[in-house]
Amino acid sequence: MEEILDTYKTTKLEDVKIWFKAASIHDFPADGGACVKYKNKQIAVFNFARIGKWYACQNVCPHKMEMVLSRGMIGDDKGIPKVACPLHKKTFSLEDGENLNGDMDAIATYPVKIEEENVYIGFSD
Repeated sequence: MEEILDTYKTTKLEDVKIWFKAASIHDFPADGGACVKYKNKQIAVFNFARIGKWYACQNVCPHKMEMVLSRGMIGDDKGIPKVACPLHKKTFSLEDGENLNGDMDAIATYPVKIEEENVYIGFSD
């Protein structure tokens, strides 16, 4: 199971080498998420319409190793945008992946940009 988590590494904006065209902005629900595939990774993409921002992170929840984060509820914790796992309610920052419950490692996050009504996710590989 650890080998699944090893495939996900946070990419900082300054480290982006590839902007992957994920889908049209119209393919994502307002204030919700959807999953896209990049190589062997499942990436959760969130349209946080209430604050006018987009986020991307690994889709696998490290708690039970299920590919479910894209179906999680989004909200905020003291101003930090977050996603809650729909199965176990573990919460993660959408900005840096920090586990806001403080009981497990962070998840990987990826930069997102919108161009001509398309969603792009930044990767270093």
